[in-house]
Amino acid sequence: MCGRYAASRRPEDLVGLFRVEKWEPEETLAPDWNVAPTKEVYAILERPVKDAADKRPVRQMRTLKWGLVPSFAKTPEGAARMINARAETVHEKPSFRRPFLTRRCILPADGYYEWVTGTGERELEVEGKKKRPRKQPYFVTPADGSVFAMAGLYEFWRDRTLPDGHPQAWWVTCSVITTDAEKGPLGVAPAEGPRSLSDIHPRMPLMLVPDRWDAWLDPSTTDPDEVRSLLAPPLEGLMRAYPVTTAVSNVRNNGPELLEELAGPEEPVLF
Repeated sequence: MCGRYAASRRPEDLVGLFRVEKWEPEETLAPDWNVAPTKEVYAILERPVKDAADKRPVRQMRTLKWGLVPSFAKTPEGAARMINARAETVHEKPSFRRPFLTRRCILPADGYYEWVTGTGERELEVEGKKKRPRKQPYFVTPADGSVFAMAGLYEFWRDRTLPDGHPQAWWVTCSVITTDAEKGPLGVAPAEGPRSLSDIHPRMPLMLVPDRWDAWLDPSTTDPDEVRSLLAPPLEGLMRAYPVTTAVSNVRNNGPELLEELAGPEEPVLF
């Protein structure tokens, strides 16, 4: 799954990297090292510019809310539960199948956090000696330092309680597509701890490599089989994972220190 990630890249750098044609500087977000559900995030997408004479799709960087609200929802209250869409079923779920075909996006990140509970901790919990396992967070990021381009979907939702023209009448929300975590060796593994991403968690965000960006963003690609073919995971061994401070577990904590690599886990993790 993806329940927390880091996004600290400068918007100007993202505009250049993704060849963005339209971006409103007033939508600039502060660097965020602890992005949690319902926060505003950057998304790269292609669609016609509203009220423009030219109706061609334009690559844009927009600020969306993380947690997809389906267009048919009566209220936005379930957004925090729809932060992820499974790659295996995204094409058939009512909340995701329409945006999957026409409203795809890329959510740029530094990487994502995942929490692992070691074997020893789980055994203590089963024996009743520990009420709750203490989990060690890891940060997962491309080994070469590049942007982690997460496959995403976005959707529009109209708040019918507000009049036309109200600035909050329309919500634009998004979800991260996840896939099975890689079972092969990490590109760079920690000195002690997990040897693969699946050792940390069975799911991970689907990373899009650069040669797949254009096809994923193209809204004219609407054939379900063709779009599903874009969900094939990249080659294994592109990622690294390392332990970080348990302070990241509190959403109120935010700062570059959350990404600092620890010499070893703060919490005991036995593999």
